[in-house]
Amino acid sequence: MRRPPLIPASAPISRKRRMTTAPNPNDSLENAATFQAARTQTWIWWISGLLLLATMLNYMDRQTLANLKVRITTELSLTNKHYGDLEWGFGWSFAAGSLFFGFLSDRISVRFLYPAVLLTWSAIGVMTGFCSDYKSMLTCRILLGFFEAGHWPCALRTTKIVLDETKRTMGNSILQSGGAIGAILTPPVILMIVGNNDSPGAWRSPFIVIGALGVVWAIVWLFSTRAGDLPAPNPEQHDDLPPDKGFLKEMLTNRKFWTLVPVVICINMTWQLIRAWLPAFLQEGRGATEKAALLFNSAYYIAADVGCIAAGAASLWLARKGLGIHRTRLLVFGLCAAMTSLTIVAARLPLGAGLYGVLLIVAAGSLGLFPCYYSLSQETSVRHMGKTAGLLGALAWLVSSPMQTAFGKVVDETHSFDKGLAWAGVAPIIALIALIVAWPRESDAAADRGEVKPG
Repeated sequence: MRRPPLIPASAPISRKRRMTTAPNPNDSLENAATFQAARTQTWIWWISGLLLLATMLNYMDRQTLANLKVRITTELSLTNKHYGDLEWGFGWSFAAGSLFFGFLSDRISVRFLYPAVLLTWSAIGVMTGFCSDYKSMLTCRILLGFFEAGHWPCALRTTKIVLDETKRTMGNSILQSGGAIGAILTPPVILMIVGNNDSPGAWRSPFIVIGALGVVWAIVWLFSTRAGDLPAPNPEQHDDLPPDKGFLKEMLTNRKFWTLVPVVICINMTWQLIRAWLPAFLQEGRGATEKAALLFNSAYYIAADVGCIAAGAASLWLARKGLGIHRTRLLVFGLCAAMTSLTIVAARLPLGAGLYGVLLIVAAGSLGLFPCYYSLSQETSVRHMGKTAGLLGALAWLVSSPMQTAFGKVVDETHSFDKGLAWAGVAPIIALIALIVAWPRESDAAADRGEVKPG
């Protein structure tokens, strides 16, 4: 069998190969550099799947405490305010981590930064299983929040590099849906490990088992990527953009950034309050058994995952139909905000099918908000993507985290979760108004024409 002739280095590249390797002119400079590696579409979506799994682990480590809240607070003699303080500590350390890793992801390749962050938060999750009192639990929760925050700047930088603008909302939906999957899996995993074991300390094993899963992800990530896939940002590619020291000035004058500040605060507040208090609301507020509450918690996040993927798919479909990228995002965001506001109804319903049904609608809407937000945040800056995501995340957690303690305090005083639940779902309406009123009109037109305009 004859070998095919070698192609000289000077030979022209075929049109098919050029289309595979050449970046879309609408993509960012980072995309242009990255796609010289000529990775296939299969690899691109494989990486998106790994991002989903990383988000899943992020939420499993986070949600283990919420799902075991009644056991832990009883055994360690903690009040609802104490539990709220644990979530507050997690949130403020998450804010600090968002800033730290946001800046770091703009300097270091996420190929190595990402697994390092994930392995660290996984180890802290394991350590939580050995806590013996409020102070040790608070310490672990603060450390967990700090390192879990590194997931988002790393993940968003990855989706911006490997996905063009038309696919990015769908890619962000896949990324965010991992949170719902993690929350779905956590209750049955806990039930499998703990079962009907009511003995003291039975709650510790889930923290250890779930935390250990991070090692597997890190190994797969390193074998799935290579040096040229996710390079560190190169300042020489951005001569026309502000240097690192110009980030603060750029953000202070960036209208898109300031529009997204109330948006991310409001949607984060809704998601985090319900995430932290739903199992306790069902058990202590409505009289559900632990098993019933855990199983419904899984159903809640199944609905959230469906809502997240549906939001991304709807945005992709409507954009292809010619509605316009920005108008599509607003439409999807508005529908999801209307769905979350049904917490007002849920707060008045007794335990039963009606309450469960309304909560499932709330779930779909609350996670469907995030793909739209992520896609908008990726348009705020080209050079400072990681820092922008980190700063927005930090502001969201700084404002929303104290609400956890306030929520717990109200529950201790009123012996009811209803008032806090009702208000938690209304916040995204404020976010929608901010987007409609304050987002730059020229950005609307540019997005709808398929143009990418740096913030």
